[in-house]
Amino acid sequence: MNLRAVLFDVDFTLCRPGPELSPGRYARIAERHGVSLDVSRYDEAREAAVLNLKRHPEFLHDDAIWHRFTEEIFVGMGGPRAIASDCATEIERGWEVSANFELYEDALPVLDELRAHGLKLGLVSNGIRDLTEFVAHHRLDVDAIVDSRTHGYVKPHPTIFQAALDLLGVRAADAAMVGDSLAEDVDGARALGMRGILVDREHRYPEVEERLTELYELPAALGLPRAR
Repeated sequence: MNLRAVLFDVDFTLCRPGPELSPGRYARIAERHGVSLDVSRYDEAREAAVLNLKRHPEFLHDDAIWHRFTEEIFVGMGGPRAIASDCATEIERGWEVSANFELYEDALPVLDELRAHGLKLGLVSNGIRDLTEFVAHHRLDVDAIVDSRTHGYVKPHPTIFQAALDLLGVRAADAAMVGDSLAEDVDGARALGMRGILVDREHRYPEVEERLTELYELPAALGLPRAR
């Protein structure tokens, strides 16, 4: 492999939700509507919402899907269906604010190391956030940004990866995709002919071969010499 570029997913690969996006945010918004939520049910509610998340059959980006996803978490925490949509709208506003996300400690050092090896870098993400503003806020040094809202298709649709490759001027065979989703990031990239590498910070997929538990492992996984 003549590696020339590395693409990254964003959420839970380079960053995670900060305190303002914690389960407590759901509870605070519900409280303003006179409702109490059980924050201890957040993880279970989110996992159930992920399982019930129905993508567009042609992988078109649809903000309504993410809205329903937030509604399901709200209801799963004990919120009444009658006000779930209004509360979900308030909750989603927090997800659009770049400052509400925290970079993992390994994100910037690894991006810098890859850059030092002369690699081109890009971001490919599903979601409703403005990635250009996110990159500026967190001072990420990348060459290409493709988000599903702007592009029109979500991962694993091949065109969203191809759009990033086109911006970089790199063939799929000469690029790797790094992300936390097997279906969206790894399988989607591999279907296009890219190398797909899973970031498994929660140790959920020990059986996967191309798997990292932190980004610090990425340069070695890519076969790059260690930085001095």
